[in-house]
Amino acid sequence: MEKLKVALVQQGLRQDREANIEASAAGIRNAAREGARLVVLQELHTGRYFCQTEETGCFDMAEPVPGPSTEYFGKLAKELGVVIVTSLFERRAPGLYHNTAVVLEADGSIAGKYRKMHIPDDPAFYEKFYFTPGDLGFEPIRTSVGSLGVLVCWDQWYPEAARLMALAGAELLIYPTAIGWDPRDVPDEQQRQLDAWVTVQRGHAVANGIPVLVANRVGLENDPSGQGAGIQFWGNSFVAGPQGEFLARGGEQEELLLVDIDRRRSEDVRRIWPFLRDRRIDYYGDLVKRYRD
Repeated sequence: MEKLKVALVQQGLRQDREANIEASAAGIRNAAREGARLVVLQELHTGRYFCQTEETGCFDMAEPVPGPSTEYFGKLAKELGVVIVTSLFERRAPGLYHNTAVVLEADGSIAGKYRKMHIPDDPAFYEKFYFTPGDLGFEPIRTSVGSLGVLVCWDQWYPEAARLMALAGAELLIYPTAIGWDPRDVPDEQQRQLDAWVTVQRGHAVANGIPVLVANRVGLENDPSGQGAGIQFWGNSFVAGPQGEFLARGGEQEELLLVDIDRRRSEDVRRIWPFLRDRRIDYYGDLVKRYRD
């Protein structure tokens, strides 16, 4: 399979869980109709980004794996014959919850899951209240469309995570994401944040010689407590090739991004830019330290 058609579903918030799921399903159906073999959904796409506040009632939204979401999207994957990367709030045990991406194979089965490893704790992003850091490591998920290095949102800022996925054989790096601006930030600051987010992920593509797929939310989601200004999710979902080149890039509105990935290019790029060959692994031991005093 020299070419792989992939799709990113960029969507905004609906009134309830059912409407959000229907919007995700509509995007998947449209992608399959256009020939996509792999469809990526954004982070926590079945509902609002609830981490703007710390509310114990939000834990009621969590679900097990397998569970309602994996059953629903698994059936859809089998019906359409596509591989789907979903995202959900996982209830692992009483008092133990994760931010989890689940990959559904084209036959409807669960190909694997990834639990978000890096958990932020910032104004409007109080994820440490809800999510236990992942414990599955940086292991690619093997599927009929290739080996997928699935990570989640805050993981996208860490070159170590991308590198470990690549070293384990990931052919694509995939980031379901929920990131946006504080609406009170001045335009220059908003642009700096967006540029940094795009640049660091394109850097992962370059440093590892593999494509990067990023699916982000769009639209303003208000702070339910009324204390903050909410989050304006900036969209800008994109696919970058193994030299960081844009293959597709979205705007700040709902849309479906479709792109053909040339599976041969990673091999070709790694031959001319042999970063893996030239790594000085004999001198990288200090990377396991928090800081070198």
